[in-house]
Amino acid sequence: MNYGNQDRRDRLRDAAVAVLADAGGRGLTHRAVDAAADVPLGTAKNYFPTRDALLRAVAERCVEQYRALAALLAGSGPGPADRAGLAALLAGLLRDVSGPGRPRMVAYLELQSEATRRPWLAALLDPIAASDFAAYGQLLRTAGMPSGPEQARALTLALHGAVLHLLTGAPGTLAAAGLDDLDAFARAALASVCPEGREGCEGRDPKEGEA
Repeated sequence: MNYGNQDRRDRLRDAAVAVLADAGGRGLTHRAVDAAADVPLGTAKNYFPTRDALLRAVAERCVEQYRALAALLAGSGPGPADRAGLAALLAGLLRDVSGPGRPRMVAYLELQSEATRRPWLAALLDPIAASDFAAYGQLLRTAGMPSGPEQARALTLALHGAVLHLLTGAPGTLAAAGLDDLDAFARAALASVCPEGREGCEGRDPKEGEA
């Protein structure tokens, strides 16, 4: 396997992500990746000889992109300090899913489908989904809201469910789910996790002051 040219390797991996998003699992072929990357035929096969190697390359690229996004968010500070700020952040993340981040998310979902038949692929993807629960729990904590496992799970699963509908973009479904107004959806999601006015929900960590 030729790993000598990292730039070309990354170009091929990015092309493979785009192909998987556009054409699905059946469309992910070495020839299609070569065409998407605008390289000579046989180049992708030289770097990733088998289809499993190609899937692994896409998975590794998706993990790298996820970590880059997480680092970007972390670099902007510890997170919003209140409910309104957190709602705005969540709405922004959902907008990214239906905009610039859509190819990455579609490719990731295609990989999840492939992972149902490939345990090694599921293991590669596991850090992404598992990290979300801790990340959203931290955001809740920073915003002064309850941030235990139950709240983190409820928020994370609500957002994961929203992503699936946003990617299909069916107007009736979006309206029924409240996803035609992402700001309102984010506020409602937080309200379901921690209703406004409930003791411990605003301005402090509910564990503060405990002996």
